[in-house]
Amino acid sequence: MASSSSFPLHQSTPPCFFSKTPTFFTNASLIPIQFKGLRHGYLWRPTYSFATFVEHKVQPVKAVSVEAAQFPLLQPPEPDNSPPELEPVDPDFYRIGYVRSMRAYGVDFKEGPNGFGVYASKDVEALRRPRVIMEIPLELMLTISKKLPWMFFPDIIPLGHPIFDIINSTDPETDWDLRLACLLLFSFDCKDNFWQYYSDFLPSEDESTSLLLATEEELLELQDPDLASKVRFQQQRALEFWKKNWHSDVPLKVKRLAREPQRFIWAVGIAQSRCINMQMRMCALTQQANMLIPYADMLNHSFEPNCFFHWRFKDRMLEVLTNAGQRIRKGDEMTVDYMSAQKNDMLMLRYGFSSPVNPWDALKFSGNARIHLDSFLSVFNISGLPDEYYRNDVLSNAGDTFVDGAVIAAARTLPTWSDRDIPPIPSEEKKAVKALQQECRRMLAEFATTSKQDQKLLDASPEARRTLEAAIKYRLHRKLLIEKVIVALGIYQEQILF
Repeated sequence: MASSSSFPLHQSTPPCFFSKTPTFFTNASLIPIQFKGLRHGYLWRPTYSFATFVEHKVQPVKAVSVEAAQFPLLQPPEPDNSPPELEPVDPDFYRIGYVRSMRAYGVDFKEGPNGFGVYASKDVEALRRPRVIMEIPLELMLTISKKLPWMFFPDIIPLGHPIFDIINSTDPETDWDLRLACLLLFSFDCKDNFWQYYSDFLPSEDESTSLLLATEEELLELQDPDLASKVRFQQQRALEFWKKNWHSDVPLKVKRLAREPQRFIWAVGIAQSRCINMQMRMCALTQQANMLIPYADMLNHSFEPNCFFHWRFKDRMLEVLTNAGQRIRKGDEMTVDYMSAQKNDMLMLRYGFSSPVNPWDALKFSGNARIHLDSFLSVFNISGLPDEYYRNDVLSNAGDTFVDGAVIAAARTLPTWSDRDIPPIPSEEKKAVKALQQECRRMLAEFATTSKQDQKLLDASPEARRTLEAAIKYRLHRKLLIEKVIVALGIYQEQILF
C-alpha cells in the first residue's frame, strides 16, 4: 500500500565538514539546518539529536561554584521513553544528508524489527500552524517526469548512454516504476553519488516485504487468489523487461547494473514502495513527477497520520510538516498516509504490508440481510459522512477502546438500510444480525487456516522470509477483521435501543 528533482543553497555560515568521529555542530542562533529496512555490516553507535546545536569551538574555562555543580553519579538516570526494540540509526545516516543540506528538526531516525522509522525527539505542542520537521532539497532526490519529454533530476545520465534508450522504451502511462528502477540502479553505479551511500540503508532483497520478490509458495500463503494473480502479473512484467534490456549483447555499463533479474525486480519493488508523486516546477515548466526522496521515505504509514508532505516551489525543496493542531509527544512515531481510502489488498500489492484496523477494508456480502445504518452508528458513537466516519469521543465512554478502524470498516461495508421516518423492527434487526454473522462465519470457514493457527505460525517462525511473514499477516489481518465484525454485530444486537 500502495501509494505513494542541483541548486545552490545559500547559508549564512560555512558548510560543516565531518571527521571520522560522528560529531555534528553548527551555530545555534541560525537554523539552516520525508517505508523500513535493516542495515548490515555496521557497528551501531549512539545517535545525536539535531534539534539544537552549539558552535564547535574551544570555549574558555569558567569558574563554577561548588553549590551549582552536581555529581553525575548521584543523579538519577533519565527515563528511556523510546519504544522497545529500537536502535539509534548509524550517524553516517545523518552525515551523508547533512553535508548536502538536508535538515531535520526535532526528530530521530531509529531502527526496529520492521525497519526504519522516524520518531519525535521532543514534545510538539498543538499549534494553529503546521511545524516543519524535515527539509529535503531536490538535489538529493531521484526524479523523473511522468510524461514525455523525460526530465531527470539529477541529470546524471550522460548523452548517448544506453540506459536512456531503455528508459525511453517504456510506456509513459504505465511504466513509471520501471523507469524509476532504471534510474535508481544507474545512480548506484555513479561514483560519489548520494544514492551510493544511501543504498546502505535501503532494505536488501532478504529484508524487503515487496511481493515482487515472493515465491510461488509464498503467494499461495496469501489465501487470496485475486491478489496472487495480480502479483504474478507484476513479477512477469518486470522479468520480461529485464530479459528484453539485459540480454547477452548488452554493453557492460548496462549489464553491471542488474546482472541477475532478481536485482532489477528488487529495484522495481523499491521504486513502487518508496515513490512519492509530486508536482514539480523547473524554471517555467510544471510537471507531475515520480520521486524517490531520501529520509522522507523512512516515514511509515498510518491511517491517522500526524505529518504530511509539501513541495516548496521557490527553493525546490520537499518539506515534511506536522498536522496543525495535533500534539505529538516525545517518542511518538511520525507517520504519513501512503494511499488514502485503499483496501489491504492494494497496500499489499504496492507496499507489502496490511493492517487489521484498516478503516477502508471491505467484506463481500452476498445475502439479502441488512441492518439499520443509523442504529448501528449510534451504538458505537460513530459520526460523520461515510467517507469521513470517526469515533465521537465526546459521546463515548472514557477508556472504551473497542471502536477502531475495523469497526469503522464494518460501518462502511455491512449491508445497511436507512429511512429516518421508519424505525427498525427489533425482531427483523435481530434476524438480519444473525444472518450477517452466519455469512461472516462462512467466510472464515473458507480459509485453510484459522487466525489462531496463523498467529502461532508467526510466533514459531521468527526467522521466516519477510515476504512469507507479510503473506501470513495479510490473511491473518483479513480474519481478524471478519472476527471483529462478528463481535460488533453481537454488541449491536445487545445494546440497540428500540
